[in-house]
Order: sequence, then C-alpha cells, then structure tokens
Amino acid sequence: MNDILIVDGYNVIGAWTELKALQKNDFESARDMLIDKLSEYQAVTGWRVILIFDAYLISGKETKTKKSKVEVIYTKKSEKADQKIEGLIKKLQNVKTRIHVATSDMAEQWAVFSQGALRKPSRELIEEIGKIEREIGKSTMNERPAAQKTKIYLDEATREKLERMRRGF
Repeated sequence: MNDILIVDGYNVIGAWTELKALQKNDFESARDMLIDKLSEYQAVTGWRVILIFDAYLISGKETKTKKSKVEVIYTKKSEKADQKIEGLIKKLQNVKTRIHVATSDMAEQWAVFSQGALRKPSRELIEEIGKIEREIGKSTMNERPAAQKTKIYLDEATREKLERMRRGF
C-alpha cells in the first residue's frame, strides 16, 4: 500500500505556534521550515508528501517544485488549496494508494473524507513531526559511543590496546 500525505501548507503553518510566529516576520522562512520538517517526516515514514500553498490572491500560473523529496505546489491565481487538494485526491486515488490530508479546516476534512481520503488534523501532524524529531534526537545521542570519555577519538583497536595496558595484560 502506498501512502500519500497532502498538506494544506498555510493551514498547517497557522496551526503551528512556532511557524505562525515566524510567519509574522518572515513568511518565506516559515514555508521553508515547514518544508524541512515535512522532509524529515517523509524520510522516516517513506510516504510521498505533497505540500500545497495557495496563491489565491496572487496572479500567476501554478508552479511545482521538489525540495528534499517534498513536492511543493503553489496553486494558480484564483485557485484555493482546498480545490487543488480535492483535484489531487481524484487524480491519485486508487486501490493501492491511501491518501491522508493534513488540514485544520473542518469543511475540507469532511470533503476529503467523503472522497475516500483519510483526514489528519493539523495538530495531529504537528504532534507526529514532534515525536519524529524527538526520536531522531535520541537516536543521534545513542549513536555516540557511551564509553568514550576522552576528547581524543580513538578507534576500537587502539582503545582495546590501551585498556589491556591499563589492566596490566
């Protein structure tokens, strides 16, 4: 079964305290940070991640880019993220694919649910990403050799020789 996560970008930013605060001063940095966090999510879950930002009030055509395995779509003028998400569900839905949509918009959650997609409230996605970040932090801490207490790196063979010398063998 293939899993696809479609994210309503501005909706998730608005629900994420850290990103919402950043967005007030630096809109682009908030988007980039969300992309970075979704990139970690993608790396851990293996899911295809599609991030939608609407350009509803901005003129221009739809643009698509890929950043760290996260597909980023900026909708065309007068197209809302909700419309793009619903169109993607119709296009991508099949028996071998499970589509998850992250948004806090209740109307959109029900719309995607009625099309067969699984709804994922923004808060739930934020908590999952936080859990992944904590697990990554723990695993990197665990990868450091616990016995190494010196500031000089010694390979395993050298450490064993020094330990034998210390013990008088």
